[in-house]
Amino acid sequence: MRRFSGNELLVATHNTGKLEEIANLLEPFGVTVVGAADMNLEEPEETETTFVGNARIKAHAASQATGLPALADDSGIEIDALNGKPGVYTADWAETETGRDFVMAMSKAHGCLVATGANEPWTARFCCTLVMAWPDEHDEVFPGTIEGRIVWPMRGNQGHGYDPIFQPSGYDQTFGEMVRWEKNKISHRAIAFAKLVKGCFD
Repeated sequence: MRRFSGNELLVATHNTGKLEEIANLLEPFGVTVVGAADMNLEEPEETETTFVGNARIKAHAASQATGLPALADDSGIEIDALNGKPGVYTADWAETETGRDFVMAMSKAHGCLVATGANEPWTARFCCTLVMAWPDEHDEVFPGTIEGRIVWPMRGNQGHGYDPIFQPSGYDQTFGEMVRWEKNKISHRAIAFAKLVKGCFD
């Protein structure tokens, strides 16, 4: 496992919320976090069919363009009765001509589930894969998953994406009903981040 050395890490995202979350996570290690927008980087086309494949594309493209170590993630929800869909196309299901509409995407997921005739519980999981890449093309991979089920109707207005229809195993609230700090302790991204910190920063 390669340790991170230096004091500046590029996070290959244009999502300011995600950037802030990662910056807070790494603050105890004295790491300055910069985002893709700060470096005027365009988002590369995600052509892989796996979370790790797309995270690798983003991490390596950012690292090669800047000469900095770069961290990228790819994440989504897999629904068993839909053969793992939407998976890496989780965000694509929400795309419209005017931006992303996750209410539409959640309705689509529910409609597809009903169409299959599958009985509840509709088991599912959120997945996150983090990839840390260096300019010499070395990388380290940190996956995180949390199991749960799809519920309907939507519940809660916290979080983002598909959170209002995902109820993690062992909890009676959806991610959309949980306060942010509670969700962030148990989420797929938190699990992957814990592995990243242990592997590269602790």
